[in-house]
Amino acid sequence: MTQAIAPRAAATTTGGVAFRVRALLLLLLAVIGAVLAGAAPASAHAALTGSDPQQGAVVGRAPTQVSLTFSEKVAMSDDSVRVLDPKGKRVDNGKATDLGGTTYGVKLHSGLPDGTFTVTYQVVSADSHPVSGAFTFSVGAPSQTSVALSDPAVGGGVVGALYGVGRYVSYAGFILLVGGAAFVLACWQRGAGVRPVQRLVVSGWLALTGATLALLLLRGSYVGSGKVGDIFDLTLLGQVLQTKAGAALVSRLLLLAAGALFIAVLFGAYARRDEADATDEGDASGRSDASDKGDGSDKSGVDADAEKRDLTFGLAIGGAVVAAGLAASWAMAEHASTGIQAGLAMPVDVLHLLAVAVWLGGLSALLVALFRAPTETQIDAAAVRRFSRLAFGSVTVLAATGIYQSWRQVGSWSALTGTWYGQLLLIKIGLVAVLVGIAWISRRWTAQLSEAPQAKALATAGVKAGAGTGTTAGATALAELRTKQPTKVPANSRDSSSGGSDSRNADSRDSNSGHSNSRDSHSADSRRAAQLARQQTAVAIARQKRLRDADPARAGLRRSVLAEAGVAVVLLAVTTVLTSTEPGRTEEAAKQATSSSSQRSGPLSLKLPFDTGGQDGKGTAEVTLAPARVGGNEMHVYVERPNGKAFDIPEVKVAFTLKAKKIGPLPVTPDRIATGHWSAIGVQIPMAGDWEIAVTVRTSDIDQTTVTKNAKIG
Repeated sequence: MTQAIAPRAAATTTGGVAFRVRALLLLLLAVIGAVLAGAAPASAHAALTGSDPQQGAVVGRAPTQVSLTFSEKVAMSDDSVRVLDPKGKRVDNGKATDLGGTTYGVKLHSGLPDGTFTVTYQVVSADSHPVSGAFTFSVGAPSQTSVALSDPAVGGGVVGALYGVGRYVSYAGFILLVGGAAFVLACWQRGAGVRPVQRLVVSGWLALTGATLALLLLRGSYVGSGKVGDIFDLTLLGQVLQTKAGAALVSRLLLLAAGALFIAVLFGAYARRDEADATDEGDASGRSDASDKGDGSDKSGVDADAEKRDLTFGLAIGGAVVAAGLAASWAMAEHASTGIQAGLAMPVDVLHLLAVAVWLGGLSALLVALFRAPTETQIDAAAVRRFSRLAFGSVTVLAATGIYQSWRQVGSWSALTGTWYGQLLLIKIGLVAVLVGIAWISRRWTAQLSEAPQAKALATAGVKAGAGTGTTAGATALAELRTKQPTKVPANSRDSSSGGSDSRNADSRDSNSGHSNSRDSHSADSRRAAQLARQQTAVAIARQKRLRDADPARAGLRRSVLAEAGVAVVLLAVTTVLTSTEPGRTEEAAKQATSSSSQRSGPLSLKLPFDTGGQDGKGTAEVTLAPARVGGNEMHVYVERPNGKAFDIPEVKVAFTLKAKKIGPLPVTPDRIATGHWSAIGVQIPMAGDWEIAVTVRTSDIDQTTVTKNAKIG
């Protein structure tokens, strides 16, 4: 009866573990599905803050170029900006140029017709995310256009979804690789020889390597056409390798090659040395009672301990360098690499990623050790307490670096609550708070592990009893088999007489028959003995598991660590979406720029009638200022006679005054371009406000006048 129940009890325990693992995997898949369902195309981290001509503007004359201003530096190719006429024909020269700062432009062909023109752009922001959009402007008057105005599906579709999965898997692999290795070296060195822990760390390396290769192949299509067929385009791959994101991915692969060597040493020579040390300790304790050779043994033990410390130190240094390099491959190509204080933000981001990996990766290793480690190599309370201290330090670093990153990316309370980035950040903070709360419960269970020595002693006794029972049963069966083995007859004892030969042949046949029956009986006895030994071992293992699970502190720790792992899965998904979302500071700046520009229908245009008082002294001066905002502007002055014809006058001057701030007058002397046409480039407007624009017109050597008009600029 007992033999039948024991395997069932073991199976029940294994089934419970499998159920928990399956539940965690289902949670992971559900979170990934929710993320991909709501994440569509990746949000841009650079925003279009202005253009010339502006969106929806109606200009009197066709511009010679179209310029676009972004919130940060962007990378452009020849076809990044395209301008299409009302018939859909391309009218730009196809060569985007850097005009300084964050403004880029493309030249237009001459002789453009009146009508509505469409501008499309597709660039890559400084933090490696694709940015695309489109807008229209009109020359003369709006018209019908054959161009369908829609945002290109850059960063979206199937390729965008695959890229998002690759990013999640790469983060998860980094956490398992770095955190698992740190857990083994800093908390539980015996774990280097535990198969489930080895599989966890190796799985992290494989996941990170595979995801990095996939991201490298997907990158060209992700920031370009978005077509699945372009994933394996070698031309696009070559272009990706020349970008900052491509260099980061390649450097990550090189560091992963060094990481493979680190894993081989950690789970090879280091694990074997740890096992040898454990064996030597057992042998030394046995020899110390039987001999007086303790001096040599102690010296050998000291040398072995020193070698192990040196190897541990070397692995720690090498692993820290590889881990920091892997974290830097994200910091050098994403949020931290652009914006304010980039020089400080990148090392802070490296520390942030390492703290996350040590905490959550170590938590995963602890979960595996509690649920999947063999019964004879269960994790001890001291190792759990060491990880508890390490996790506390990681959370402290995580909080400090997270506060700085939040200020840098959000910048204001309104952006924290009014932007998608800020709302995701609040969700992440809430999840971290929940995780810390569960971790506090785990620390309480950890503190109680040392207060339950009886359960540990009982479990140890159960192992020894079970092992002794199984061994005794096997030894007894083997002893019985040995006593029944036949004695072989020597060859030189045979009789050479022919008369005795027949008798011996008969005896030999009887003896062979007996031997055959004996072998069959011995085989059956051997099978029964092996079966008995297996049953006794199963009983011992089941007894040990029952004693282990009966420890309330260890059982409570398992439950709390499993809950931590579940929250960590959701937290990692939110973090992945957060890194592909436009920062709140950038989004608010773009909204302010859009709001400011939407107050005007286009570039500023003023008509000022004048009369110098002399003969032929009447006319109209039209002043246009584009884009009529703070900073550099392009100004044109057109002077016409009352009949509408161009008026050729000797001189025109313009001055800008902001009386509310006591700024000005700021004089501008335009250059004569043609009859009745003057122009000035780079007219600086220092701040937004209601500016007075004064135009001085001289129609002869002695006849001149100044006319003024107020206009809102900026």
